[in-house]
Formats: sequence, C-alpha cells, structure tokens
Amino acid sequence: MPARHLLIALGWIAACGLDAGANAAPATPFIIESRQTISDLAPQADTASELTLRLSVANIDRWDESEVIAALRIAANLLAQCRIRVSRAELLQITVPDSHRHFDTPRSRELADALALPKPTLYFTAGTRQTPAFDAEAIGRGNSRSRPELTDTVWIARGARDLGLVIAHELVHVLMDSGAHDHTPGNLMAEDTAPQNTRLSAAQCARMRDTGTRNGLLRPGVD
Repeated sequence: MPARHLLIALGWIAACGLDAGANAAPATPFIIESRQTISDLAPQADTASELTLRLSVANIDRWDESEVIAALRIAANLLAQCRIRVSRAELLQITVPDSHRHFDTPRSRELADALALPKPTLYFTAGTRQTPAFDAEAIGRGNSRSRPELTDTVWIARGARDLGLVIAHELVHVLMDSGAHDHTPGNLMAEDTAPQNTRLSAAQCARMRDTGTRNGLLRPGVD
C-alpha cells in the first residue's frame, strides 16, 4: 500500500489550494511518511486482571525499524510482570526539519502539539539539546506543568544503550507519574539501566496500574 503523506505545519495543515497569504511566513512542515500497527508485542496473560496499553511511536530520525520493534517487544515483556500488556503500537515514520530532530523543549513542544498523537508517545530522536543531557527523558503529569504539550511522552536519543530496558524504564516513570528511582539490586528503576536490572516490585506495579488507569493511559480487559 503506498504511503500517505500528511503535512502538518505549525498551526495549520497544508491543503491543496489553500492560500496562506502572500505575506505569511513560510510554515515548517512535519511529514508523516508511513504508519503501521504492531500488535501482540507480548503474550496475553490473565485477561481478568490484565490492563492494556497502546503506544504511539514517532520515529523522527530514521532509526532502524527492526531495532525499534525488537526493543518494544523487550519493553512489553518487562511490563507484563505487572499484568500490563502492550496490546499495540502505532509506528510512524516522520520527516522533520533538522531543527526538530533533537529533544529540545521549545521545538519539541511545537512538534508534539502539531502531531497531537495519542498518548503515551515515544519519540526516537537524533539526540538531546537539554542540559543535563540524558539518553532518554520521560515527561509525566508532575513534570509537565510548564510544557503541557509534552505530557505523557518519552524522548529517546540515538545511541541509548539497552534500548528495550530504556523504553520500559521510561514508560514506568510515565505510568507511575513519578521520577523516583529504586536502588534495590536488580530493579528496573535503578538510576542507570543495565541488563541485570529487570524486576519491578509489587508496590511499583500497584502504583503503575493505579496511576496509569486514573490518568487514562491503561484500560482494563482485552484490547
């Protein structure tokens, strides 16, 4: 099926025959080149107690698609220990200007506002211009009051190690609406991700399920 190109500009949608005015400043378009839905990222478990999670995944720096999908599967299996199933992820290939390829609060707010993707949204970027510079940054309700467009988003810089663990770690931050880390040996929420850190405690699972449901990011039952 041929890809459909959707041109989204800051504050307007490009349409055939639209006259923006001869004196208007040129808009900067973001182009959605393609969309695909990835289903069943993790095995279905006990549907009576399972909560489902849908993800939007915005690839804005031409990351290898197979690498992203493989990492999503790892993250989905880690969240499954809390009876949370990533039921589907919509993967979007998006062309953006060089000015918006990195995580940078003013420009990333513009991008997120223009795209208006369902939350939570993962953005795969070229890097970050934030200080301090992190490989990935999660933005929940508690740390987005001054930047509401970024609520319930995760921004991942190219080169992040242990990508599946990073995705799961940052999604836990978003679903818990907490920036807290846990230094219990083997815990996924240690400050630095590492292959041996994969477990979540019962308390972490409970907060993630309760807060994620209350914030409309998780839903009960089969999806």
